[in-house]
Amino acid sequence: MRKATPGRKSGPKAGAPKTVDEYLARVSEPARGTLEKVRAVIRSVAPAESVEVISYGIPMFKYKGMLVGFAAFSKHCSLFPGKLPVETLKDELKPYRTSKGTIQFPVDKPLSAALIKKLVKARIAENEGR
Repeated sequence: MRKATPGRKSGPKAGAPKTVDEYLARVSEPARGTLEKVRAVIRSVAPAESVEVISYGIPMFKYKGMLVGFAAFSKHCSLFPGKLPVETLKDELKPYRTSKGTIQFPVDKPLSAALIKKLVKARIAENEGR
C-alpha cells in the first residue's frame, strides 16, 4: 500500500480556484474585464435560483443542470452554452469560431449582450423542457 505524501491534497489541484471570483482574480486583463462583462449579462437573465460554481475548472451557472459556462484561454475566451443554443443561433454566430456547444471570441471583445442573452434564454428553455 502506498503511503500518503505529507502536505499533498487529494482530489482537485490544491491551486484550483474554488469560486468564480477566485477564478476571475487569476485571469489577466483584458480577458478578465471581458469575462466580467459576460458574467454580468448572464446574471441579468439567469433565473434567480441559478447558482455559480466552478465545474471542470471553469465558471459555470447551473439551473436545472448546466446552464452556461465561460473561460479565458491564452488567445481567446469561450462561452459554453451547449449544443442546441449554438445550433439554434448559428447564423448570428458566423463571425465567431464555434464547435458543438462552444463559442470562441477575442480576449478583448465580449460577445454582444443581446447575443449572450439569446443564448442563455435558449439554454434556459432547453433546461426547463427536460
